[in-house]
Amino acid sequence: MAEGDTDDAEDGIAERRMRFVFALRSRGVTDGRVLAAMERIDRGAFLRGIFAERAYEDTPLPIACGQTISQPSVVGLMTQALELEPRHKVLEVGTGSGYQAAVLACLARRVYTTDRHRRLVRDAEAVFVALGLSNITAMTADGSRGLPDQAPFDRIIVTAAAEDPPGPLLAQLAIGGIMIVPVGQSDTVQHLIRVRRLAEGFDYEELRAVRFVPLVEGIAPD
Repeated sequence: MAEGDTDDAEDGIAERRMRFVFALRSRGVTDGRVLAAMERIDRGAFLRGIFAERAYEDTPLPIACGQTISQPSVVGLMTQALELEPRHKVLEVGTGSGYQAAVLACLARRVYTTDRHRRLVRDAEAVFVALGLSNITAMTADGSRGLPDQAPFDRIIVTAAAEDPPGPLLAQLAIGGIMIVPVGQSDTVQHLIRVRRLAEGFDYEELRAVRFVPLVEGIAPD
């Protein structure tokens, strides 16, 4: 590739990233730290084949094990809703591609992420290493049960839809903590819920309509 071609390619990538951030802003992602994290983490690193070319589109895309990588604006809005601080310890249920965990890792002290698919965890770990993200611990586990050995968590984010906020996850949320979880009984009627744990009880706030794969208990046989 000639030097001019290299410059043109780099300019093209820079322009796509600029449009990417502008699209996030236009869809309600306004937190400067969240935008900076999403600009830093290349979504294309978490996609394979022809789908990597669509990394900067605001659309969900297929990944292995019949799962999807969420659309960037939803990742941004969920991350923003967590109100993350640099000292926070975060649990993510549903590693998937690893993209959401990587964004979280730019904003929090430590991220624990679980998935029921071993292949997804292995693939995500490889990308974390390649990106130099050393504050993520990924493991194959039944995410609906959380990680009681590591609790309490300052923040919990669930990237699959449950019929109700899972009791074990609520129990592992620190006092003053926040959990973001899609809730709904079908893939057509789901709402993103923000749960705040108070000194006595929980406060629930409905944020927006969403569509996620269902939260499934157990470890996948793959």
